[in-house]
Amino acid sequence: MNLGLTGRRALITGGSKGIGFATAKVFAAEGADLCLVARDAVGLADAADSLRTLSTTSVSTLTADLSQASERERVWEAFPDVDILVNNAGSIPFGSIDQVDDQAWQQGWDLKVHGYVDLTRRYLGTMRARQQGVIVNVIGASGERLLDSYAAGSTGNTALMAFTRIAGSKSPSFGVRVVGVNPGLVASERVDHLAAGDEAGDQAPTPGFRIPFGRLATPEEIAASVVFLSSDLSSYTSGTILTVDGGVTYQSDSALGASPN
Repeated sequence: MNLGLTGRRALITGGSKGIGFATAKVFAAEGADLCLVARDAVGLADAADSLRTLSTTSVSTLTADLSQASERERVWEAFPDVDILVNNAGSIPFGSIDQVDDQAWQQGWDLKVHGYVDLTRRYLGTMRARQQGVIVNVIGASGERLLDSYAAGSTGNTALMAFTRIAGSKSPSFGVRVVGVNPGLVASERVDHLAAGDEAGDQAPTPGFRIPFGRLATPEEIAASVVFLSSDLSSYTSGTILTVDGGVTYQSDSALGASPN
């Protein structure tokens, strides 16, 4: 499907794996040039090499820890003129209110909540000057289905949902769209670690918990939604958050457990 993205430039944070890498692949297939940011230099280089074998579009990379304000400024200075920003980098610890200590809570929010807010504000300014641009915040369905077992994540995601709606309600006045995507459980390394109980303090979903369609979502399914919302085919969409969780959010009898997004 031609989404009209050829020649546009997309910045994707957390772009070396999972939803971020899958999103980069879909953008590349649509002819968009890529700017990828991640903390893992080796993983980022591998992702870029893989993308270059799949497409002739430009792939630029920058290793950065987006939990740090100075690093977010460095990203903005390196890639000031992107057409699309996808905020995707985030890892908030799993656990109830009494399980997540102050340091872990702060570190999770510094990366995802403050990281998204800061980069959105920075790029809103540059996009406003051009009267054009799209920002997509990949948030998480736990912001809708509030979970004691994912207290820091649910609270942070709810804040990001409100922020996205506020920003997206105003941005059309200067030609910019801000939207969000709320994934449910997605097949990824993080979910594998949770299921194995590898993260300290985590209470992973128990084996046999019920999930829609009998499987987890794939990163590619979330990526398709992100890229479509970034395109002109969704040009009248702003301040909207698309939930992609197979309907779990509204299943009152679900035994799903928490989304780690």
